[in-house]
Amino acid sequence: MEDFNNLSHQSLNITQYNISKMTKDMNFVGLATIIYGAINCLMIIGAIIGIPLIFMGLRIREAANLFDIYNHSGDQAALNNAFEKQHRYFYIQKIFIIISLIFMVLYIVTMVSIFSFMGYSADNEIYSMLLS
Repeated sequence: MEDFNNLSHQSLNITQYNISKMTKDMNFVGLATIIYGAINCLMIIGAIIGIPLIFMGLRIREAANLFDIYNHSGDQAALNNAFEKQHRYFYIQKIFIIISLIFMVLYIVTMVSIFSFMGYSADNEIYSMLLS
């Protein structure tokens, strides 16, 4: 029985250590995201991307703080709120990825269309020069 309690205590220490490391990384990523969003907001068009980035950074930092609270107090409500804030961060990130993929496909289609039109125009000019 003592081995089980010792194993349970070691597992708890490892979990607390991992949460502590994770929250440091979450705070760094959140701060970097906020700074990147603020830099994007310096441009008018960049604000379209920058404002959601700032909210993403705030959400992940809030989640990190709540994970810290859970880590120190064991408060289950803090853990639930941390997961909810983390979910919001990933949800916004998912939206950004989908929008980026859509723009990437539109860009590729546009470039292929432009280059095929340029090739068609160049072929017509060469053909008309050969006929004259």
